[in-house]
Amino acid sequence: MRVLVTGGGTGGHVNPAIAIANNIRDNQPGSEIAFVGTSHGIENKLVPKEGYKLYHVEVQGFKRKLTPYNIKSAWLAFTSPMKAKKLIREFKPDLVVGTGGYVSWPLLKAAAGMGIPTAVHESNAIPGVAVKMLARYVDRIYVNFDATAAALGEEYAHKIQKVGNPIKPQFTALSYETERERLGITGKYKHFLLSYGGSMGAEKVNDEMLAFMRDYTSKHPELLHVHATGAIEHEAATAKFREYGLEGCENIRLLEYIYDMPQQMAAADMVVCRAGAMTLSELAILKKCSLLIPSPHVTDNHQYKNAKVLYDAGAALLLQESELTEGKVTEAIAGLLADKEKQAKMSENISSFALPDANRSIYFDLMELAKKNLEKKS
Repeated sequence: MRVLVTGGGTGGHVNPAIAIANNIRDNQPGSEIAFVGTSHGIENKLVPKEGYKLYHVEVQGFKRKLTPYNIKSAWLAFTSPMKAKKLIREFKPDLVVGTGGYVSWPLLKAAAGMGIPTAVHESNAIPGVAVKMLARYVDRIYVNFDATAAALGEEYAHKIQKVGNPIKPQFTALSYETERERLGITGKYKHFLLSYGGSMGAEKVNDEMLAFMRDYTSKHPELLHVHATGAIEHEAATAKFREYGLEGCENIRLLEYIYDMPQQMAAADMVVCRAGAMTLSELAILKKCSLLIPSPHVTDNHQYKNAKVLYDAGAALLLQESELTEGKVTEAIAGLLADKEKQAKMSENISSFALPDANRSIYFDLMELAKKNLEKKS
């Protein structure tokens, strides 16, 4: 079977695409799978590491106001599907799958017009522009939240399947007790707090966590606190860490990046993080209590909208960056760590958002879509 996969710009689009591709490769070892992205997205780092060929199309997103950039964006949105057709004719896919981001538009639009089975996955609560534009063309729309289906409307209900987010298999195979033993937490620390602001880092999250370490963690040796600063912010965060005199605190660990995230998250009692859709799915699978601080720098403020769905269901705490007045984060974290009943209720509530069979559900439905095309060829 031959499959083209597209989705780029951010890890939130690329990682689900890789998860889908890997699942097809694992179940259909002889498949030919390739990716389509832009020449400047994060897919250029992530996709080749997985062993897939990456093709490029020229397309870009829209800004919120009328600018020459948007004029070019509109032109590329119009012309890029025609250029994508050339790639499709050469590759001859049996199936084309997208995971959102503006790069999904040309390939899925072109493939749908050529009668090739198509599917798009939307991980966020509110669908992005590309997914909204593609809804009328694709054969299937996979969603993670009920709110996504509601936002797309009844006219597309027959195409929509709520499947969850395709995530790393490790997240479904780990236990709290086992990972705490492995990490040396059991018998040494009462609580384990894990915090991070993304792979590149978030200055505001780092500042708040460093202040929490100074004002609370350093005075509570029963609490283990591991924080990842992100690559860009690591140097500045480390300087502040030293300024606060935290280097000698055995129960505080400042890292640039967490390479064993599934294991660390499984062992945590509470997680402080952004509110990307993939992160929320991981928290739900592992039933983790969390304080969500959505990034205000994303399109359509979708991280806040994701977090609000969980907050309204009593499944997470939520603070926007604009609400981070002095002591607010310390109050929220300390309050939750001290309230076992609230922890249990929050864990139960977030588990209702977990869809652990996402990989399996998406794979089998994609095979059904592709089956018709393969039968035509035979």
